Amino acid sequence: MKKARTVTRGDEQLLQQIHRRNRVVLGLLLLLSLPLQNQGVTLGVAAGGAVAIGAFYWMGRTLRQTLRETDGGAARRYQMRYVLRLVALAAVLFVLVAVVRVDPIGLTVGLSVVIISILWSIIQRSF
Repeated sequence: MKKARTVTRGDEQLLQQIHRRNRVVLGLLLLLSLPLQNQGVTLGVAAGGAVAIGAFYWMGRTLRQTLRETDGGAARRYQMRYVLRLVALAAVLFVLVAVVRVDPIGLTVGLSVVIISILWSIIQRSF
């Protein structure tokens, strides 16, 4: 039987670094959206960034819980949590687009916050 993988200090440091960068990138994107003088775009960037950061945090928390579990049902519970997270994100995005009517381009830019932060970390670690 395989030994369960544990979260190392290096893993935690990387996640915390990405969490900090998420906020920096979101702040920069919000500042870049202000000269457009379009409240819808700025709201879209803010909402998308908040959704992306929240989803990333939720995913990390779920993964840490799964890695701590030692019984055989951990993988199945992770899959169920994954589906729950996907449904919740779809519902939030639906409300933002259909009800709140945020700007879809601003929303897309905001949703890319975590990707930009991860790419930033990869580039920094490569050099």
